[in-house]
Amino acid sequence: METNYVTRDNFGMYANSASGPGPALMGADTLLGNDVYNKDGEDLGDIKEFMIDMASGKIAYAVLSFGGLLGMGDKLFAVPWAALALDTTNKRFTLNVLKDALKDAPGFDKDHWPAMSDRTWASGVHKFYGTPYSAE
Repeated sequence: METNYVTRDNFGMYANSASGPGPALMGADTLLGNDVYNKDGEDLGDIKEFMIDMASGKIAYAVLSFGGLLGMGDKLFAVPWAALALDTTNKRFTLNVLKDALKDAPGFDKDHWPAMSDRTWASGVHKFYGTPYSAE
């Protein structure tokens, strides 16, 4: 079963497309666990966490879980928020990365999180996903 913002809508925010916040303003808890696919329809995993830049108040990264079986052996990736697109037709996120290429992306495991505020680390991650990086 796919996990998406409609199936995780605990408060009925998206039950009626004629009213409610719509896809332009969404609840963070509703988006946790959402599936991420690439444009070729390959399943890349699901969103486990959001990393918020506390200075700007904006989401800096979505943490994507990929690989493994039943949560064991999966690898985590900090995907720049700008690299993700919300696919409102299929109710999921898209990421413009081939599944095979994701295996070589800068990632980490749940017991060894990177220093995400480190400029060198962040610059490398943004370069991989082709998104601009601003240290401001």
